[in-house]
Amino acid sequence: MRRRSLLALAATLPLPALAQPVRPWPERQLRLVVPFPPGGAIDAMARILAGPMGEALGQSVVVENRAGAGGTTGTGAAAQATDGHTLLMVSIAHAVNPALYPRLPYAEADFVPVGPVAVVPNILVVPAARPWRSVAELVAEARRRPGTLTYASAGSGTSIHLAGALFGDLAGLGLEHVPYRGSAPAVTDLVAGRVDMMFDSVTSAGPHVASGRLASLAVTTSQRIAAMPDLPSMAEAGVSGFAVDPWFAMLAPRALPAGARAPLSALLSRLLADPAVAERLARIGAEPMTGDAASLAALLAEETARWGAFVRRAGIQPE
Repeated sequence: MRRRSLLALAATLPLPALAQPVRPWPERQLRLVVPFPPGGAIDAMARILAGPMGEALGQSVVVENRAGAGGTTGTGAAAQATDGHTLLMVSIAHAVNPALYPRLPYAEADFVPVGPVAVVPNILVVPAARPWRSVAELVAEARRRPGTLTYASAGSGTSIHLAGALFGDLAGLGLEHVPYRGSAPAVTDLVAGRVDMMFDSVTSAGPHVASGRLASLAVTTSQRIAAMPDLPSMAEAGVSGFAVDPWFAMLAPRALPAGARAPLSALLSRLLADPAVAERLARIGAEPMTGDAASLAALLAEETARWGAFVRRAGIQPE
């Protein structure tokens, strides 16, 4: 297979994007940091992208998991990279963490945006043994028994937690948050009926819905999703103003050569438009996003402001 560099790819870009790095890039293997443990959606996305990205760049892309403190440990490690050959996968948690952790081991200025990657929708699910089959029925039950219904999450500050907290806030419900260390143990207790509800990813909860062990009531995203087209959005189901789009994106430390930034962003967009890559993402419930470095910068600013205000108002604290 012919090996190509980003400089070759840059030949197809408009002239303003053709600023050349001092030396050809990449010169060696790249490291793609995932600030969460192996096995989750963000890790799967990184591994789906690493192969074709490496082929296009002519250098291998190795995924490195650096988990801890809600993603801040690995993000801090990536921020310190000065080799110009480090990339970073982030999730919506990247926009939430500045409000959760007062002393982060990095600043947003330590990174440059590469581009958005995908959204993995969360769905509201309840144990099949519970009688609720709509959001309205669940809300009515929560209002009949204020402060007694519980919602599970994969940990404080995750999109799963934020969705539950936002649901309670917008619907005026007194729900009790039950945090777990990861989605898997939370789903186990949900299926067993030890908790009442959960906003979980379609990847994780979907098989349990298909098997009949969980019932799905709505999707958290602003629009319905292809994987479950009959499932209403939370807004459609009566919770006005509700929208949680659990997005994932790629950043790079500022040490990334300036001339490599636009070509790398263009490469990511091209890979996400590739039917083979999109099909692999669909298998994990991910829907590719469109956009570039500028649109990602705008998304980060908007989401950081939105979730920061909500976290502070709701008094959400890290575990």
